[in-house]
This record gives sequence, C-alpha cells and structure tokens, in this order.
Amino acid sequence: MESNASPEGRAAEPSRPQSLPTRIAALWADGLGRASIRSVQVLSVLALAWVVVQAVTRVPLVLVPVLIASILASAMAPAVRWLAARGWPRALAVLASFLVIVAVVAGVVGGITAVVRDQAGVLAARAEAGIGQLQQFITTGPVALTSDQIDAARGEFQKFLAGGSLGADALTGLRTAGEIAAGTVLTAVILFFFLKDGEKIRSFLIGFLPAAQQGKAHLAAERSIVVLGGYVRGTLIIAAIDAVIVLAGLLILRVPLAVPLAAVVFLGGFIPIIGATAAGSLAVLVALVENGPVTALVVLVILVAANQFEHHILQPLFMGRVLRIHGLVIILALAAGATLAGVIGALLAVPLAAVGWTIYKTLADRDAPGPEPITPAASGTRR
Repeated sequence: MESNASPEGRAAEPSRPQSLPTRIAALWADGLGRASIRSVQVLSVLALAWVVVQAVTRVPLVLVPVLIASILASAMAPAVRWLAARGWPRALAVLASFLVIVAVVAGVVGGITAVVRDQAGVLAARAEAGIGQLQQFITTGPVALTSDQIDAARGEFQKFLAGGSLGADALTGLRTAGEIAAGTVLTAVILFFFLKDGEKIRSFLIGFLPAAQQGKAHLAAERSIVVLGGYVRGTLIIAAIDAVIVLAGLLILRVPLAVPLAAVVFLGGFIPIIGATAAGSLAVLVALVENGPVTALVVLVILVAANQFEHHILQPLFMGRVLRIHGLVIILALAAGATLAGVIGALLAVPLAAVGWTIYKTLADRDAPGPEPITPAASGTRR
C-alpha cells in the first residue's frame, strides 16, 4: 500500500530526537572531547606509575639489592657467554664469573673504604676548615651574604640530598649493621641466580605478556642487558681515569691526603657529568687549607678539565652507543633519583633511564641498539 504523503510532506516532518547515549557520545567526539579522553588516560598511567614507585620505595632492602644485582649481572653476562663458548660447563662459567666479580667488588670497596676510613677524621677536619674559610670570604667579600643565608642554603642542599622516603637510608647506607650485612648477602645471592638462571627468569616473566608482544619483550631485554653492561664497564673505566688524573695533579701540587681524595673522586665518578667534580670539591677544600688559594684554584681547574675530558673524549669512547642521551635528560634523571632515593637514587637513575629509553625504542620499533640522543649527543658522539 502506497503512502499518501508527498515527498514535501515527508521532508517537513520533524526529525526524531537523539537518544541520551547518542548525545553523550557526541560530546566526546569533537577535538576537546578526544583531548579529555587522552588526558584521563595519561593521568591514569601517571597514577599507576606513582603507585608503583611508592610501593617499591617502601622495600629498599629488597629493591636496592635486586637493582644492583641486575646491573652487575648485565656487566658479567659477556664473560659467562665467553667462557661457555670455549667449552666451560655453564655452571662452572657462572661460578667463576661470580667469584671474580665478588672478589673485585669486595677488593675495590674494601680498599677504598680502608684508605678513606684511615684518613676520615683528617679529611673531615680539613674540609670543615676549608668551608669555614670559604664562608668567611663570602660573608666579607663583594657579595657579602649573611651567615644565616649561607646556613639556609646549606640546609636546603642537604634536604635535597636526603629527600624522599629512601633519602635517610641512602645517606647512611642502611640504618643498622644488620641491614647492611643482609643487603650484601641478598645482593650476592640474587647476583648468583641472575647469572645462573637469568634467561629462565626472564622467560618466566615475559611469559605473562600476550604472545604477540613476547618477541619484542625478549628483544628489549637483550638490548637492556647490553646497555647496562656497557654502562657499568664504561663508568668503571671513566671513574678510574678521573681518579688517576686527580691523583696525579694532587701529587704534583703536593696536596696532602692525595690518595684518599682520589678514592673519593673515583666513587663520585659513578654519578655521570657531575659526580667526579662534586666529589673533587673536597680536594679543593683540602688544598685551600693546606696550600692556599692559588693551589686550590689550580685543583679546581684540574677538576673542570677532567670533567670536560670525560664529557667529550671518554664518554664517546667508552659509552658512545650506550649513554647517548642528552645531558639535560641525565641531569633530570639524577635530580629525580636523588629526590626519591638520595645517593642510591642518583647512582641508579642514569642506568635505569638508559634502560627505559632502550625499552621504549624497542617497543616503538626504533631498531637502533642503544639509546639515541634526543638532540645531538651531549657526550660528543656523532650519529
């Protein structure tokens, strides 16, 4: 049966009102709605990241040994593979590598601790005297800051280093000798099992991911191991070279306590860009007290020159394909790590940032094997 309504009549009929779900969906269909949805997603990811950070920073006695063992295992993985490729049983290769790294770490840490401990009182006294002279110069010099302003600035700096839930623990090592011993033993145990069963542990964890993502996850893990291992080996070499340069300069200038001061510089070298120079400020204070302002200025020049040598020569040479991250990113990572976990956070921030960048590149199908510069590389490398 045909309708009697003409086309004009049908056109004049009012359109049916949209349903409420349709009207709500239309609100999110424009540019502002899509931006709002994306903002909610970003806030959700940030909230999840905050929860994870808060959770892991509540268990430093577990987190710190796991991270340290992961870094050391990555550095030793090539040695295990090298021995296994030459016919060593894997268990024997793991045991030999484990004993070597434990002996090296114990020897280096024990030797530096013994050197610094024997002179700790003298170093503290000379540093305090140097700070007193600097404070006197600042308060009577052209700037003429007050003692209260200087004390306030010093307090803010100390608060920055001690910031975060792990700050107190990081500045004092661990709170008790028992926790130190437990952390050391736990690190050794975790390191052994990472060297022995690292591939099985990695495969077990990646097995929780969807099958389509497991291939990329394995590739990201392999690249992360390369980055971590290269970072540790490169940092160790660079820190040793910085310490030798400072030691030679202090011996030539006849500055007292040259060996313990160089040991402090070596430890500071494990914090990129600023670590060795900041640790070397103690040498400047000692030179100021014992040898006068001219020698202290020369020591400062040596520190700055060593920093530039590290920045433009050593880092491109030893970590050219590992730490290819802009200097600003490194500084921000150091600041974030120090705020969250004090000195421990500053030590671990840069390798973790390098690993995070490597994982991101792998998941985003950027096939370069190491972190790339966000802008032309701060370390002086060329693409």
